Amino acid sequence: MAYVSTSGEFTRDQRYIATRITADGRDGYPVEPGRYRLVVSRACPWANRAIIVRRLLGLEDVLSMGVAGPTHDERSWTFDLDPDGRDPVLGIERLQEAFLKRYPDYDKGITVPAIVDVPTGQVVTNDFAQITIDMSLEWTAHHREGAPKLYPPELRDQIDSINKVVFADVNNGVYRAGFAGSQEAYEKAYHRLFDRLDRLSELLSEQRYLVGDTITEADVRLFTTLVRFDPVYHGHFKCNRSKLTEMPVLWAYARDLFQTPGFGDTIDFVHIKRHYYEVHRDINPTGIVPAGPELSGWLSEHGREKLGGRPFGDGTPPPPPKAGEEVAAGHGT
Repeated sequence: MAYVSTSGEFTRDQRYIATRITADGRDGYPVEPGRYRLVVSRACPWANRAIIVRRLLGLEDVLSMGVAGPTHDERSWTFDLDPDGRDPVLGIERLQEAFLKRYPDYDKGITVPAIVDVPTGQVVTNDFAQITIDMSLEWTAHHREGAPKLYPPELRDQIDSINKVVFADVNNGVYRAGFAGSQEAYEKAYHRLFDRLDRLSELLSEQRYLVGDTITEADVRLFTTLVRFDPVYHGHFKCNRSKLTEMPVLWAYARDLFQTPGFGDTIDFVHIKRHYYEVHRDINPTGIVPAGPELSGWLSEHGREKLGGRPFGDGTPPPPPKAGEEVAAGHGT
């Protein structure tokens, strides 16, 4: 399976299933506790966002989660982590089955995160950007007591603005560098990425979080790329001007979030490395997974408290991960 663009510049296919699960059910899928299953892979940065937001908002008991393995083939993500290779709730071996059950001729990407309607076994949506926003806005009746406001009305314009550039230059920027099919396309993406990281460093040198004085959706989106930077993007995607650990402000910011309940305890470095290095064989033909980097630094003092800020605003930290949803021993720091 080829990932590198044959035309030079990598362009992400953004044709996602736009159906939404809403409080009023206007798309035919009303919010209902226990009805839907969030399917993720801990390897994927887009799915990692949904894992974090679900934790922060306390939706574990109303929106179940199925975890696919870190690798996949041309057909789709598989549930090879489950004892019999089937998701215990959906009863399927591949996420592809839920997509084809709703759209028999589905010809786009089988991506995570995806939300599946358990009664019908059909996928509802894989629109990763909207999924986390809707968790904040449409599932409010089921948020835990003390859930933070990740997308507050008064900050939405600012959050949307920074999310737009972070997606274009950083979240997707690392892929534009890694999957570039020409030197010119690679260097363009490379410079765009590090120019943006430099500007983010300037912003975060004076404030603890990206928007306002609390954690928002914007921080979740940047974090899932930063946490993968040194294990994957620096080497595998040739984003090698600097390691994250060599960018002082961003490294401290990322450690601050990593040490915040709901962030670092969702990170599976083993799955992250296995996915990129084993799946992208046109970049890494041997499939050898690097042994490094050293990870203990993630738990070192970050000093960001001096900038003030209240991580959860008027809310509280989430409890530890739900039993059965913990990152496997030895897969974190």
